Amino acid sequence: MNNSYNNNFYDNNYDVIVIGSGLGGMTAANILGRSGHRVLLLEQHFQFGGLAATFRRRNEIIFDVSLHGFPVGMIKSCRRYWNTEIADQIVQLPKIRFDNPQFSLETTFDREDFTRLLVERFGVAEETVVRFFDKARSLSHYDNDRQTVREFFNEFFAGRMDVVRLLMEPITYANGSTLDDPALTYGIVFSNFMSKGVYTFRGGTDALIDRMTTELKKNGVELRKSSPVHRILVENGQVAGVVVQKKGETNSCIFRSKVVLSNTNLKGTIFDLVGQDHFSKEFIETAKAVRLNNSSTQVYLALKPNYLIDENQCGDLLFSSTATEFSSEKLLNRQITSRTFSFYYPKTRPGTNRCYIVSSTNANFADWLGFSQEEYAKQKSQLIEQTLDHLEKYVPDVREHLDWAEAATPNTFKRYTGHWDGSSFGTKYEGLAVSRRLSQEISGLFHAGSVGIIMSGWLGAVNYGVIAANDVDAFLLKR
Repeated sequence: MNNSYNNNFYDNNYDVIVIGSGLGGMTAANILGRSGHRVLLLEQHFQFGGLAATFRRRNEIIFDVSLHGFPVGMIKSCRRYWNTEIADQIVQLPKIRFDNPQFSLETTFDREDFTRLLVERFGVAEETVVRFFDKARSLSHYDNDRQTVREFFNEFFAGRMDVVRLLMEPITYANGSTLDDPALTYGIVFSNFMSKGVYTFRGGTDALIDRMTTELKKNGVELRKSSPVHRILVENGQVAGVVVQKKGETNSCIFRSKVVLSNTNLKGTIFDLVGQDHFSKEFIETAKAVRLNNSSTQVYLALKPNYLIDENQCGDLLFSSTATEFSSEKLLNRQITSRTFSFYYPKTRPGTNRCYIVSSTNANFADWLGFSQEEYAKQKSQLIEQTLDHLEKYVPDVREHLDWAEAATPNTFKRYTGHWDGSSFGTKYEGLAVSRRLSQEISGLFHAGSVGIIMSGWLGAVNYGVIAANDVDAFLLKR
């Protein structure tokens, strides 16, 4: 894997340059490389994967940054656009738990079990449940339906905030959705999840990314990490390449290509890497209006070797809250009332003898600004302690068996990904149209970052990479 630069024009001329190695960028690069195009993949971080990454600490501790759960469709996408070896390591998480003041239950998180719960536990007429699921699945990006998620729920479950909580809370955690977002964004994501449950990658994120990089190299993709793109070059309305330059350094390198596919934050791509002077005024005004999605905080906990968590008590995913009812605003509040716990057992990472727990909460970037270094460290410590306090309900002796604890905030996500405001889920729905218009504004410029909620999460990222790769391939065939 080559991380050195040289300015030989022939060596630095590619059919496609992909900026960023999130799952969308890696998938697009793999498809294009497999199709015979000369592809360069540039990653600013020292490891590939974007938020699909790991980090290590002492005593062979290894944390998955964001391996929480994805729909069954990931199996098909990985088999088709990656390989069978990767697809075969995707396994179901059968125990999804909810615990809050309104209800406490366990589900396999599929349509059949949700129907059972809604009818037997929540007393909803089965006909109503069937109509709800059918409409959720029928919602389409092409329908131009302006119904909000709130209106969608009121159509079927008016006044039933307990039902709304069951059906909405996991999706809000998964991609930052709110009740005021378009109903189709909820319908598409929820339908994907509830078809056959929640899945994960057995072996850990590092094993997944290792397999993906192996496949990329097999398909002729050139991979360079620690290679931050400083600028996308545009000449006469046409992409011409990129400039790679590390922060604080004067040396740079130009890589030439008529096609650049950005797997970075949409606004960062437009305003930082390209520059607004290269776009039409109308496009820039539309792009400025695109809202960023929220960020998140994470608390990473490693338990001592050979200490096993009770799976029947904790499950695989636990949506835990002390709030009296569902509220998107409360999920973002610094005074945390709701957390999602991901439990990783030794079977999740075969060959290990350690359990891990990751607590996730949605968060606003602005709430973590303005602290001194000392106060910031204090706030992170408080976040860890409050998480442990809450976790003791499910793992009573967690402090006794704790080997490592660490917190990440929106600042952490911004530092390692470069995303504006440390956004974990890209942009709101209107970002999708802007992302799709880039190639109309500048010939050869494409985007496959997290946008529009439906293109977020692991499966959404992979599938948007597929869409973008097909667009690029069609563009190159016309040349």
